Amino acid sequence: MAEDFNEPLDEETWELRLYVAGQTPKSVTAVANLRKYCEQHLKGRYKLEVIDLQENPQLAEGDQILAIPTLVRKVPEPIRKIIGDLSNEEKVLVGLDVRSLTNK
Repeated sequence: MAEDFNEPLDEETWELRLYVAGQTPKSVTAVANLRKYCEQHLKGRYKLEVIDLQENPQLAEGDQILAIPTLVRKVPEPIRKIIGDLSNEEKVLVGLDVRSLTNK
């Protein structure tokens, strides 16, 4: 069995959900921005689920989604939410508490 020494063994996988409504400009921008930030700061340590509430509106209730786009960090706890198109990278990283990872 081969081990991947590039991956830290004690790092947890970040679970992120992005709630959008169709292919609106704000939704498309939010998805693109989030993917870019994840690749830069959480590469190989995240799971991203994009949920289109036009297709599955019932899924909004579980995470108490009141506005879209909304990003929900499920893991690591505590749960955090960020609303908007995620265009302000600094705000997103601070909101998700990713800054502490990049300073290690």
